[in-house]
Amino acid sequence: MDLANRMTSTASSASTGRALPVAPGKSVVLVGLMGAGKSSVGRRLAKILDLPFVDADEEIERAAGCSIEDIFRLYGEPAFRDGEERVIARLLESGPQVLATGGGAFMNPRTRERIRERAISIWLRADLELLVRRTARRGGRPLLAHGDPRATLERLMAERYPVYAEADMTVDTTDENIERMVDRILAGLHERAEKRVP
Repeated sequence: MDLANRMTSTASSASTGRALPVAPGKSVVLVGLMGAGKSSVGRRLAKILDLPFVDADEEIERAAGCSIEDIFRLYGEPAFRDGEERVIARLLESGPQVLATGGGAFMNPRTRERIRERAISIWLRADLELLVRRTARRGGRPLLAHGDPRATLERLMAERYPVYAEADMTVDTTDENIERMVDRILAGLHERAEKRVP
């Protein structure tokens, strides 16, 4: 079975949590560049909201049966992006959750549309210096494996930030603790809830 078929046939087991008061039946999807804190913030946010947390990259690795690094090496980025789209589509159909997506996922117009229909999207916006520091701490990032990581991040910011800006909410991420980040996200969600038309 090829990579695309494996990713299509592997469904997430994320359970359905309580519907969010700001968007009944919808998920919360975190978008942003690598190092923005999507997984760390997402886990904490999910706990507070009593929703399952799902990391899309982990689900992709589970579906493919190998690491993202290996997917890039063995199949190339286009195959990874195709599998990423398939996995996120399945995740979004599995019920309310907090979903942390990979940095390139929101760049796919079809994925953006699915997220728009089924979730509230939150862009964790970070500056270059923060991303450089955080990504230097951890390997396993194929897009930073070659060349100057700072230059690559700068290029990705120029390409992706205008698209990330289409998210429903933008929250600036800093070196403050996760609880404060989550508090600011919750404040934004409550503000959206108050503005909703009954």
